Amino acid sequence: MINNVDIPNKVAEYLLQINAIKLSPSNPFTWASGLKSPIYCDNRKTLSYPEARDYIRDAFVETVKQKFGDVDVIAGVATGAIALGVLVAQALNKPFVYVRSDAKKHGLQNLVEGYLESGQSVVVIEDLVSTGGSSLKAVDALREAGADVKGLLAIFTYGFSQAVESFKESKCEWHTLSDYNTMVEIALKTGYIKNEDTMLLKKWREDPKNWLD
Repeated sequence: MINNVDIPNKVAEYLLQINAIKLSPSNPFTWASGLKSPIYCDNRKTLSYPEARDYIRDAFVETVKQKFGDVDVIAGVATGAIALGVLVAQALNKPFVYVRSDAKKHGLQNLVEGYLESGQSVVVIEDLVSTGGSSLKAVDALREAGADVKGLLAIFTYGFSQAVESFKESKCEWHTLSDYNTMVEIALKTGYIKNEDTMLLKKWREDPKNWLD
């Protein structure tokens, strides 16, 4: 049985251990958007490590039960959360669907793949929330398909205010297993970063566009 109090720290530990999250304050990464960042996050790596994968699956399952109770369907956001969503749906013995980033160009031109009845309650599984844009696009697609979206759960969030406001505007409840502040604390505690690195990491989170100025 997972202790819900331990989940944020334990998930952060796993993400750092398997290099799903990499921190490099002195030599920033360049994101696809061109943004310079001291952090790079690829939570799909969790699928390659059975211990981390099993813990994250179980943490999702416990959080679904605690926050949303019994739901009809589990949905994953393509592509990073499809496998994660399947694991959660299997553990809960629930149907699974997934949401494409764009509609198919042929056939039925679906955005939502799988069988979903109008009115069914759904919890969305996501690997990462940054600004919230792609996650809420999936929520909107499910709502348009007739789903009663109870909320969204993700492994990790950077904690940007933009995401908080976007989910609020969309009236979508959301939770994450771990978050940026917890990850920084664990990274410092385990010697992954040094004390002087924490100021740069906090500065980036507060102002991602201008933190190097």
